[in-house]
Amino acid sequence: MARTPKARALGAALRQAREEKHLVLREVAAAISRDIGVLSRWETGDRTPKPEQVAQILTKLDIDGDRYDEIMTLAYGTNESQWVATTLPEQRQQMAAYVDWEQKASRIVEIAPLLIPGLLQTSEYIQAIMTAAGVPSGEIASRVTSRIGRREVINRKNPADLLVLLGRAALNQDIGGKVATIEQLQHLLEMAARPNVELRVVPEHCGWHPGLEGEFVLIESSRATAMQNAVMAKRTPASKSSIVFVGTRRSVLMLHEDGDVDAYKRAIDKIQKVSLRPDASVNVIAELHNRMEKYRGTPIHLA
Repeated sequence: MARTPKARALGAALRQAREEKHLVLREVAAAISRDIGVLSRWETGDRTPKPEQVAQILTKLDIDGDRYDEIMTLAYGTNESQWVATTLPEQRQQMAAYVDWEQKASRIVEIAPLLIPGLLQTSEYIQAIMTAAGVPSGEIASRVTSRIGRREVINRKNPADLLVLLGRAALNQDIGGKVATIEQLQHLLEMAARPNVELRVVPEHCGWHPGLEGEFVLIESSRATAMQNAVMAKRTPASKSSIVFVGTRRSVLMLHEDGDVDAYKRAIDKIQKVSLRPDASVNVIAELHNRMEKYRGTPIHLA
């Protein structure tokens, strides 16, 4: 079974393209003279089609232009254990894969030493980051809306569990100004009160720990594979799959091999050992929030 991050992304892209044409698997299978079971496994990422087979499917679906090129970039190197996107089309596909994993997660662990993680950011915080980063003004509103929409994974019925190990320095960045920072701190307090959200502050001056090496995200999901669906009558339990996303300036490194994932799980354990308990973490955030509210109209030092 392939089931690599890139294979899953390719399968998701093919499924989306087919569904946009309002076609069922049987119709596409007949059009390219393939077994419906093979197409199903291609769409789940359990198997990977050859590039020429991907091209055949896209041609039958009348997919062309930039969309064709973007999907075709996924057809190469699908069996590689690590996926680093280097071109803009592949970066867009990689981001789509990240969001897909995020929205289907049962548990998410975010290591965030310097910035509030995306799932906990307010719209003002997001907008301030994008403005400072030079995102075109015409794109900011849609990007903010998109990121806010990703919160559904922790707000929905039967939400994913979220553990955030937040560096104390992330509270000191003053992103967006004092008012935006106060609102961001208030939002953290509200989210930390949810039963599915555990927020723990990693204090400064606690020595070395893996969180100092940079941010990363571990996502776990419990979903039946295509083969398990085929034997559902035997009540085979869904497998749990995990993946790690390590951010870089221009891309995201996606790791799914057991050895890599286990290494990051051990890193999470070490960071938790030096982090404050949830109640103590909330007290730190609340104290900072109250102090900033008291001196809202006056410049103060956050540390």
